[in-house]
Amino acid sequence: IDDEQTAFVNYLYVNNGSVIHTKTISIDKKLDETMDEILIFSISRLRQLFNSEAKEVVVPFFIQYPQKEIKFTVPKLGDKKKILELSLKNVRYFKEMTEAKKRLQIHKETEKEAAAVLKIIQQDLKLSDLPVHIECFDNSNLHGTNAVAAMVCFKNGIPSKKDYRHYNIKTVEGPNDFASMEEVVYRRYKRLLDESQPLPQLIIIDGGKGQLSSALKILDTLQIRGKIAIIGIAKRLEELFYPNDPIPLYLDKKSETLKIIQQLRNEAHRFGIEHHRNKRSKTALNSELESIVGIGDKTILELLKKFKSAQRVSFATLDELEQVIGVSKAHIIYNYYQKKPHA
Repeated sequence: IDDEQTAFVNYLYVNNGSVIHTKTISIDKKLDETMDEILIFSISRLRQLFNSEAKEVVVPFFIQYPQKEIKFTVPKLGDKKKILELSLKNVRYFKEMTEAKKRLQIHKETEKEAAAVLKIIQQDLKLSDLPVHIECFDNSNLHGTNAVAAMVCFKNGIPSKKDYRHYNIKTVEGPNDFASMEEVVYRRYKRLLDESQPLPQLIIIDGGKGQLSSALKILDTLQIRGKIAIIGIAKRLEELFYPNDPIPLYLDKKSETLKIIQQLRNEAHRFGIEHHRNKRSKTALNSELESIVGIGDKTILELLKKFKSAQRVSFATLDELEQVIGVSKAHIIYNYYQKKPHA
């Protein structure tokens, strides 16, 4: 069998119904080299390797072998077919094991690279623990509306997207970055503690001294301050702030540590803005339903219960609307959206 770059050939030497020798080899394929050519070369090589003088060779397809005195058989049934199937099974297993070893080697090399980068981060930021697990928080409240926050997570120096989290701010009225930061940091680590989940080795707060102080207040409340390293990053000059240290740290602009921190910060910002945009869009659509004259809250709730979103309501047919809210109100809704062009 073969793939794009490598061919695999299995050799079985059978005498009186018993397998005496078995060997699988891999061959790097040359450009435009055919399977016939590869099999001919492999048979010659394997016969020399095992000093084979067999007069019959069982193969999966006919080939033009230079030694005419050797008989080549492509079996359809019987014992020889079973021998060929065993050989194919052996070669498939060898191919799978070879590919698994390659994957393992790549994984080990990737782990080595990640460990080296994490060691640099640990040294640059003077951390007591290797930052295998890093979390970064960002607030997003454009124009003071629909306040949300985002937390992104890196493990072994790369994004762990299954651990990303969005937060709708619940306890804060109006734009207040400090109070919003307190809420989301509390919710995140209260949950991890309640569920006995591992804490990160490093928390990064997108913001300066104020946001960092807010996060620290919560770590004190949860009694985990000192168990997790925490820093703040101010956007303008990429200043890194530490607890109880008025003087920020400036890293070399080309350092791996700053690149990872910036990647975390930018990813948290992107993730938060995406959620903020989706929330604004949903709010705008719901507000539009509320603005339709003759449609009250009860009708809106019935519509959203049935269609799941205001956008789906806008695309509903007249018959679909009538089945939910009756003829007269259905006409009001339907006529409203017919007059309004869809985006």
